[in-house]
Amino acid sequence: MSRTTCERMSAIESVWRQARTLALTPAQVASPLGATPYALRHAAVTLWLNGRVPAPEVADRAGHSVKVLLDIYAGCLDGES
Repeated sequence: MSRTTCERMSAIESVWRQARTLALTPAQVASPLGATPYALRHAAVTLWLNGRVPAPEVADRAGHSVKVLLDIYAGCLDGES
């Protein structure tokens, strides 16, 4: 990873930590809730799928093909194993 990429990621992580502190309760900040922006993305995709948003739409939102989406998130679907 280039130095510029590492610096950019460090800046994003710093802003993210500050935003979590401002937006969440101390207990939520101490929890893994939104520990990283990616964790929120994963939670959103899972929520959409369990909310019965059509898989092609969720895949489009997430930037995946339907096959990749279902391969990754099939275990997250309510009632699925």
